[in-house]
Amino acid sequence: MEIQNNHECFVQLWRMLGRTRRLCRLNCQRFTVRRVLQLWFDPEATDEFIWQVCNISELSGMDQLPSPRLYPRPHRELLRALVIVRLGVGASQVKLTDLDAAYSAAYPNSTPLNINKKKKYRKP
Repeated sequence: MEIQNNHECFVQLWRMLGRTRRLCRLNCQRFTVRRVLQLWFDPEATDEFIWQVCNISELSGMDQLPSPRLYPRPHRELLRALVIVRLGVGASQVKLTDLDAAYSAAYPNSTPLNINKKKKYRKP
């Protein structure tokens, strides 16, 4: 699997998360960060690689993940950490606007992600 820092790759990753969740449910397996990385990067999913992704995303590798359609925030952090580790880029170089737009493309009937929206402050 080729990881890139662009919109098309992010759309594929969001869709793969949904398919991986369904696959885990059909095989009676837990949908965890560790399981996702093992299914996606079988020979390359070493303990060190999984630890790096979990450390950057601040997710536990063995905790059950919720549905990406209903609770996208942990999955957003997982995909951001995956791009950082695989490409060796800094956290500020990941295109978060493309990642958020890709979620809307992968799940068109869901509420769009807009986490990096600048807040307007009103003067008292």
